[in-house]
Amino acid sequence: MSFNLRTLFASAFAAAIILITVLLGYLIGSQSAKSVEAGIGGSLAEEACQLSEKLDQFMWSRSAEVEVLSKLKAFQEPVDQAEVSGLLNQLKSSLPVFTWIGFLDAKGKVLSSTDNLLLGQNISQRPVFQEGLKGLYAGDVHDAVLLSKLLPNPSGEVLQFVDVSAPVYSTKGQVSGVLAAHLSWEWSREVEKSIVAPLKERLQDVEAFVVSKKDNTIVLGPAELVGKRMSDEALKQARAGANSWMVEADANNKESYLTGYAYGKGYQNYPGLGWTVIIRQPTDVAFASVHRLERFVVISGLAAAVLFAVIGWFLAGWITRPLNNITKTADLLSAGANVEIPSSTRFKDVAVLSESLRHLVGNLTKVESKLTYMSDMALHDKLTGLPNRAALDEFLAHAVSKAKQNRTTLSFLYLDLDGFKKVNDTLGHATGDALLQEVAFRLLDCTRDNEIVARLGGDEFIVVLNTSASKPAHEAEIVASRIISKINLPIVIRGENIHVGCSVGAAIWSPDGADTDETLRLADEALYISKRSGKNQITFEAAG
Repeated sequence: MSFNLRTLFASAFAAAIILITVLLGYLIGSQSAKSVEAGIGGSLAEEACQLSEKLDQFMWSRSAEVEVLSKLKAFQEPVDQAEVSGLLNQLKSSLPVFTWIGFLDAKGKVLSSTDNLLLGQNISQRPVFQEGLKGLYAGDVHDAVLLSKLLPNPSGEVLQFVDVSAPVYSTKGQVSGVLAAHLSWEWSREVEKSIVAPLKERLQDVEAFVVSKKDNTIVLGPAELVGKRMSDEALKQARAGANSWMVEADANNKESYLTGYAYGKGYQNYPGLGWTVIIRQPTDVAFASVHRLERFVVISGLAAAVLFAVIGWFLAGWITRPLNNITKTADLLSAGANVEIPSSTRFKDVAVLSESLRHLVGNLTKVESKLTYMSDMALHDKLTGLPNRAALDEFLAHAVSKAKQNRTTLSFLYLDLDGFKKVNDTLGHATGDALLQEVAFRLLDCTRDNEIVARLGGDEFIVVLNTSASKPAHEAEIVASRIISKINLPIVIRGENIHVGCSVGAAIWSPDGADTDETLRLADEALYISKRSGKNQITFEAAG
């Protein structure tokens, strides 16, 4: 398979641009993806860390408030229930996040509470009491059990709380009761909103999760996912103590996310509940700008490939025009036209090629001329210019084939000059040569273009005539008589009239007869008969 230079140039330009485009697209896309991944991933990780710290700080503050409140004298024996109720309601009024606060005796009975809820009931089986006896306690998120039917719930959703409790000590330093509080989990949404809302203004489709350490349950996040378990790789990395970001596939819906994560380690003396904060964004959204850039690079590259292919096409045409001119000229030369290889100064290489071809053609022309001359010399008599025996053989090969095809005959006239030796002896060989040349002219004058007059040597000539199949001897005799008459005319050489005669031996070749060598031999025998019979006459010998 071969291609012309224009196609090759255009294809090479287009392929080069496409290759560069693919390479640049890969490099730009790869670097841009890394840059975007680092930028957005770092931002998500930072926001996750901030949200984790705010959650821990909030819980630390509420725990500290309950602890401070538990040390007030109002909770020491003897207990003034009216005063305690006033303190509890005042705290709830100041911090509505406290959904319920109660003061329990050492056996778990509710002595005082906000809005008198659960007053007189025993909640000694609840962790908020049991852990509160041991010291300052903060519990993980859980559904409301005792208060679910007692508290207003316009939304109808399951109420969730975070427990905080602290022991109350008597003046003797003994545990006399527990100060317990339920914090509405709604406060976490406000904290989340303060962190994530500004982030959502900058980044699309961002999701934030708070995952409990207890059972990997999502306690804060999109409503449809709250209460479900999470087992993503980011969660494992966070639990290992890392605060960073990664690209991962969600275990549930298999979608890929760019995820920032942080682990809640507590704040000051608050040890924390081990909440893991995860903030993520779908990778197709996170890397949308990278994909747009890649598409732009690809489209630009394809456009550039088309443009440079067109440029390459025209450039190749401009470059190959001198070569095409040389090619056309070479075709004309091969067809026999007399043209010259064009020269070009546009490109040095083409100019060198053109000059080399000009020299080559010149040399080939000289060689051809020499070969033609040598071939011509090999087939012609040097003195008379008539065809020689070799030329006669070539002529007969074609003449015989044509005669067989047309069913015609060939008449051989074998000629010898009468009195030629006397001219040579008396007037010299130069005169004899001039005589032979004149005889050659007269013989040619007596024949047609499709016939041949050949000199066999000395003063012997052979004439081959194209004759009919019906009366070849008659036609040959007419030509032979004309020849004898022509030769008998005086020949003027250097002012002298020279007279010579001509004896002719004739033989007829037919397609059904012998070969031409035999016919030529018969004509030779007939010639000698003519010479012995008185010369200057014609004798026929028919080929068998």
